[in-house]
Amino acid sequence: MSNSYTQILIHYIFSTKQREKLIYSEYEKRIWEFMGGIAKQNNMVPYSIGGIEDHVYLLVSLSKTLPVAKAIQLIKGGSSSWIHSTFPDLINFAWQEGYGAFSISYSNLGKVKHYIENQREHHRHRTFKEEYLKFLKKYNIPYDERYIWD
Repeated sequence: MSNSYTQILIHYIFSTKQREKLIYSEYEKRIWEFMGGIAKQNNMVPYSIGGIEDHVYLLVSLSKTLPVAKAIQLIKGGSSSWIHSTFPDLINFAWQEGYGAFSISYSNLGKVKHYIENQREHHRHRTFKEEYLKFLKKYNIPYDERYIWD
């Protein structure tokens, strides 16, 4: 073949440092849009970005040359700097160091988008911790809970 074609869909999950409730509802839309802009600038396709006060979900398609870890580093680093400069009351804002990254099939794109877009309703019934552990179990990812919540 003379060209390379890929469809690498990644569902990222990460939280604010120590899960502090710092993503105020009046800032959400701007933060999600900025993250989407970072994704686009780095040849990713942002399908859905959302979350609640203490954590974020991103569903993006990676370019064929961008590793999973580099993509989230660009989004978290760029958005953190922008948040500091844009919202003076969030000068101490930080993302947690780690993240979850889960590959999804294109056939599940709509389902995951719907899931991300309905986080407020979803979290009326389940905490972030419960949800994150559910993802780790669903994707059969070994973990030690002592190192998840630092």
